Amino acid sequence: MNPDPIASPFRATEVRYSLPMMLRELELERASGSFAMEKLAQNEIGKLFKPQVAPRRVKPKK
Repeated sequence: MNPDPIASPFRATEVRYSLPMMLRELELERASGSFAMEKLAQNEIGKLFKPQVAPRRVKPKK
């Protein structure tokens, strides 16, 4: 027995935005300081998961 999609309280609805409005919003977000902090946080998070490689020791010259 399939539930009636219309009777469901959670219905997906389509939302459309104009391209100029979305581009303007992106421009404002990129200009804000929070976007720069988010990029910085992503970089730091990536460093945590980077494999740690011990530096090689250079053999002394004779």
